[in-house]
Amino acid sequence: MQIDILPRTALAFFVLLILTRLLGKKQLSHLTFFNYITGITFGNIAAELASDKQITTAEGLASLILWTVLTIIVDFLSLKSGSIRTFLNGEPAVLIKQGKIQHKVMSKMRLSLDELLTMLRNSNVFSIKDVDYAIIETNGHLSVSKKQDQQAATRQDMHIPGSDEFRIPVEIIVDGKIVKRNLQEFNISYQWIYHELRKVGIVSVSEVLYAELESEGTIFIDKYENSK
Repeated sequence: MQIDILPRTALAFFVLLILTRLLGKKQLSHLTFFNYITGITFGNIAAELASDKQITTAEGLASLILWTVLTIIVDFLSLKSGSIRTFLNGEPAVLIKQGKIQHKVMSKMRLSLDELLTMLRNSNVFSIKDVDYAIIETNGHLSVSKKQDQQAATRQDMHIPGSDEFRIPVEIIVDGKIVKRNLQEFNISYQWIYHELRKVGIVSVSEVLYAELESEGTIFIDKYENSK
């Protein structure tokens, strides 16, 4: 055993500990594919620093620091730009829409029916006929909305009239920008959005951090903290 490996290993351990604290915390269940690959590469660089004598300590530290800086920059840009965030993480994809399997979407994602059924079973859904919507998130998790008559407490059970016009909550404003594709898909007009914003005293879409149209037709609005 080479004695000089011990201080290199200890150094790699503490440097890795410090740099991972700088990168921030994120639950494993929320990791995107980019986060996953970044973590593996980060650990691999630290392992090379600890064990590969052909790599000098200075070179190993420089690689770790540079990788950390690049990751922080990319994370910052993804927070500021929806386009960069979409490029890195992708977008949620609707696999089942109003009870119908979206074959084109599944083919595009190279996802088989067996894999879809497995994910549904992991969500405690054992029949596709019970599903209204199934959406695969950017972290690979499947979000499932059951049909009304399959839910624990339905509108019919509680004698509450409902409307099928909007089946799931729809994002209409994200990071101060209107989500145009959702407006087109659900036939939502710009005039209606501006009218709803003015009703709560908002004069510009840029004041809104997030807004979604709820299933019953109401609108939920969350403004930026520095907005009046």
